[in-house]
Amino acid sequence: MSTFLAVPVAPSPHRRRVSFVSLGVLVAVLLAAGAAAAAFLWSPIAALSAPFTPSAASGSIATPVSIDDGSLPAIAKLDPALREAVRAAGAAAAAEGVELGITGGWRSREYQQWLLEDAIESYGDEGIARQFVATPDRSHHVSGDAVDIGSLDAQLWLIEHGAQWGLCQIYANERWHFELATDPGGACPALLADAEG
Repeated sequence: MSTFLAVPVAPSPHRRRVSFVSLGVLVAVLLAAGAAAAAFLWSPIAALSAPFTPSAASGSIATPVSIDDGSLPAIAKLDPALREAVRAAGAAAAAEGVELGITGGWRSREYQQWLLEDAIESYGDEGIARQFVATPDRSHHVSGDAVDIGSLDAQLWLIEHGAQWGLCQIYANERWHFELATDPGGACPALLADAEG
């Protein structure tokens, strides 16, 4: 029977140096990965995926405004001919005691998409939501070619008199939505059923 004698062996200084170097490399890699992750999270790409919040800059209007409030992008970015037609109609309406308060005008693509997604969530069905909110590619608000009018009195007044300035209700299910759709004094086209056309 043979006997083995355990003899303690001192670690090689070279082996210890390699271990420290390996540990240092590992720490450096982890720190670099953490820094890269942090940089990504704060990059403009990550900012694009942040939740959208409607603002005046994106065309949101909190309370009805005048067509003359050019400080708001929702008004300032409307098609100039539409803005002038609404201004003229508004003056005639005011003479009859009716105020044409604007509740919607130009909107950014992002705001329009947000409205669509909100409608889908509210209705629980994309098909129903799209009857009331167009996609950014189809919305005339995004192009600055549509306004929404606030009060029922103003909507009914504009439905009756708006064609004098070329302003027409477009959708049967949205009495508040108006666009330039005829020559001043002309006849408005037949109503589309909804925003899906």
